[in-house]
Amino acid sequence: MNKEELEGASYQMASEAEVLDALEKAFDYRGDVTITRRDGTSIEGFIFDRWTGPTLSDSYVRLFPKNSDQKIAVPYSDVGALHFTGRNTAAGKSWEAWMKKYIEKKMAGEKNIELLPEDLG
Repeated sequence: MNKEELEGASYQMASEAEVLDALEKAFDYRGDVTITRRDGTSIEGFIFDRWTGPTLSDSYVRLFPKNSDQKIAVPYSDVGALHFTGRNTAAGKSWEAWMKKYIEKKMAGEKNIELLPEDLG
């Protein structure tokens, strides 16, 4: 599954390999995720950092919770499920996508072509 297909995806963590794979995808994702801990509590936010240690207990992700300025660290061993709940703001924003739009406008005869970034506010 590529980054653009992750929006809305969910992962239930059954093995160490699944935890490592899903959290690596979440780190590369440019949107909010919801982590459901093994104790049943959930936290939604943007993952901005990760540390992979020798075990799942020694590894963690750090995120900015959606409704707080506080940074939170969640050990990999606490992650029971992962849901890609936020919009991936980077989806379709590759250099190739930008060039395709530019060429389409140029071929249509447009002059002074400006491709501006999307307003995320």
